[in-house]
Amino acid sequence: MRTAAFLYPWDVVGDPAAADRLAGLGIQQVTLASAYHSTRALTPRHPRHRIVTARHSAVLYPPDPARWAGRALRPATQDWTAGPDPFGAAARALADAGLEVHTWVVLAHNSRLGAEHPAAVVRNAYGDPYPWAPCIARPEVREYLVDLAAEAAVRPGAPGTELESCGWYGLAHLHAHDKTGGVPLTGAAQYLMSVCFCTVCAAGYTRLGVPAQEVRAAVVRALEPQWSAGRAGPMDRKEPGDRQGEWAAVEELLGAELAGLLRSWRDGAARTLQRAAVRAVRDAAADRFRVLLHADPAAHRCGANVGVDPADVLAHADGVVLPCTGDDAARADVLGPFADGRAGGAGCRAGGSDRPDRGADRPAGGADRPAGAAAAAGDSVTSGASVTTGASASTIAANFTVVSGLGGSPGTLAADAAHAAALGATELRLYHAGLASDRDLAAVGDALREIGDNSGKRTAC
Repeated sequence: MRTAAFLYPWDVVGDPAAADRLAGLGIQQVTLASAYHSTRALTPRHPRHRIVTARHSAVLYPPDPARWAGRALRPATQDWTAGPDPFGAAARALADAGLEVHTWVVLAHNSRLGAEHPAAVVRNAYGDPYPWAPCIARPEVREYLVDLAAEAAVRPGAPGTELESCGWYGLAHLHAHDKTGGVPLTGAAQYLMSVCFCTVCAAGYTRLGVPAQEVRAAVVRALEPQWSAGRAGPMDRKEPGDRQGEWAAVEELLGAELAGLLRSWRDGAARTLQRAAVRAVRDAAADRFRVLLHADPAAHRCGANVGVDPADVLAHADGVVLPCTGDDAARADVLGPFADGRAGGAGCRAGGSDRPDRGADRPAGGADRPAGAAAAAGDSVTSGASVTTGASASTIAANFTVVSGLGGSPGTLAADAAHAAALGATELRLYHAGLASDRDLAAVGDALREIGDNSGKRTAC
């Protein structure tokens, strides 16, 4: 089974042994960050440092000055990794070690953008801004994200990309000195606290038939039991991993009609952004290029793994990367809807040649139409050692955390991967080779050798 590991450029730049060490694990691909959010990262094997602090969201390559000249929203550059192009330097070292390098692009998660442009971010029903979460319904944000996707994805030598946060971001956020856990939030509450009431979204709700102030008041009323002890109702339900239960609770709290209005607006904005980003990436690529989205099968969910409709996303992207860390039931809940869509989606074509008509590419409420042309019919895409053409199945990549300290289980990777494959997964992703300890990496290497032995040492599914 084809396997890729996530990596930051600073894991490789300045460490001459890094690329060969990774190749020795038995992976075929590295998914290397080219645009990333702020973070404080451990580098346990680097000869020059142990901690890298990326102070803000940035691109990890030199951005094109002509593309961004005169624009208010533009990507920031970095200064915490040596050299003018840390992505390029790391990619070359990894390629020299025999690894295929795909780009890893974080889109709608950008605290610097929110701090500098507070009008562009999600605002909850109480009026609180989320600086880390650009509102994807806003035309200026959509234009920025689509152009960033195209530039950051199509880096020299990369045959594909994985787009993270290509949709709504919300309340949940790993934030420095976070103090939001005093009242545990259910999945329904997380959704309601993530609904945006910026000027664009408020106007969208009104155009769909309900004044924005009524929508806001309904959301605030629905959330009130969350803050008041001893109040019974849908908010008391704990639905960890229960995607259907989360949405059923939202409908009970708001009423099906109002909940449907929110879904219509938000799903439309996310869907058209995703299509526009995929098309822009393909337009920017000179040759065959694989585009995967980090995703979740519940369309109402926000975050790094954005909520999507499985059949829809597999009709225009080449596949998805899905969070599969956890027990068998959690994995089945994530993989099942995508495996069904992959098997049953007769129109899903690797390379994205089955595109919806552009007239449908308009968010609910009349938001801006995304730019970019559809790829030509009959496109093909290189996927590791194989080339898939025509109506071939999409990529379903199961993403496993392999860092024990972050809740991963590298010791059970072989069994977990086998379970994921039985549920329809075609590839593996490992998060994160640069953060993992030596012991965790040794367990990963053992697991990949076991997987190779059990599958006849296949490199791709």
